[in-house]
Amino acid sequence: MSFRREKYVPKGGPDGGDGGRGGDVVVRVRSDLRTLLHLTRGRVIRAERGQPGSGRNRHGRDGRDAVVEVPPGTAIFDATTGEIVKDLTVDGEQHVLLTGGRGGKGNSHFATSRNQTPRFAQDGEPGEERALRIELRLIADIGLVGSPNAGKSTLLGRLTAASPKIGAYPFTTKIPNLGVMQLGSRQLVLADIPGLIEGASEGAGMGVRFLKHVARTRTLAYIVDLQDEHPDTTLSMLEHELAAYDARLTERPRVVVGNKLDLEGSVQRLEDLARALPHDRVIGVSALTGEGMRELAGIFLAVGDES
Repeated sequence: MSFRREKYVPKGGPDGGDGGRGGDVVVRVRSDLRTLLHLTRGRVIRAERGQPGSGRNRHGRDGRDAVVEVPPGTAIFDATTGEIVKDLTVDGEQHVLLTGGRGGKGNSHFATSRNQTPRFAQDGEPGEERALRIELRLIADIGLVGSPNAGKSTLLGRLTAASPKIGAYPFTTKIPNLGVMQLGSRQLVLADIPGLIEGASEGAGMGVRFLKHVARTRTLAYIVDLQDEHPDTTLSMLEHELAAYDARLTERPRVVVGNKLDLEGSVQRLEDLARALPHDRVIGVSALTGEGMRELAGIFLAVGDES
C-alpha cells in the first residue's frame, strides 16, 4: 500500500506496485549425472519468494525457480499416494513439479470513484507444497539377471570396461553396475542387477530395490550357474520373481547364459538346459577364462537390434 507524495502533489493517488510471483520448482534431466546422491539426507527444496512491490507503481520481481537436476531414468512419485508424477528419460527434458504462488496486487488496482484512496492491498498466494519420492531406475540395453554368486559381475567385467566388486560369496553386488560393451563401432549398455533370491518380489533380501532397475532394460540375460545341479529350477525361480514384480518383464527378449563352463559337469548341464529350452537362445560361457565371450557379445548385439 502506497500513495503518491510529491512537492506539489501532497495528496496524490495510490501508487502501490504489485508483488512478484513465487518461483517454480522445476526438475531437469542432465545426462552427465549418474546418481541421486545430491538429493539425499531429507533435503527440502524451495523456490525463491516473489519480491514485494513498492511505491511509484514499481512491481516486485518474480522469484527465481528452484531447478532440481537428475540423471536420465529418474522417476518421481507422490509420497502420499504413490502415483507417478513424471518419468524422465531424455537429456534436457524438464517438468514443472510445483508452481509458485501468485503475487498480490498493489492498492493502485483498487481505486474507484467512490474510494480514491484505498488503504488496503491484496496479499499474494502461497506456492504449492508437496512431498515427493524420487527414484533412479537404470536404463540399459541388456540387464544381467541371476541368483547371487552366479558370476554376473565377472561377466560384466569381461564384456565391458566396468570394474564391479567381485567376491566368492553371495550378495557381493549391493547396487547395480553399468558397463559399455563395444564391438567394432557398436555399443551396448549392460547392467549388472544384484542377485535375486526366492521371494525377492515380496521384499526378500533387497529384492524390490533391485527389481525396479530391471524395468528399464530392453533385453534380459538370465545368468545361471552351471555348477547348480538344477539350473532349470533356478531359471524358473528368476522368471517367477520377475513376473510377480511386473508381468510385462517376461515378454522382453531374452538370452539364457550358462556360466562357469570351465568347471566339471558344466557341459552336460548346459546341454540339458538347451534341450529344456528349445525356443530360447542358450549359450555357455566361462566368465573366468573368457570362453564363449565373443559369441555372447554377438548374440547381445543381435538381440539388441531386434529389440
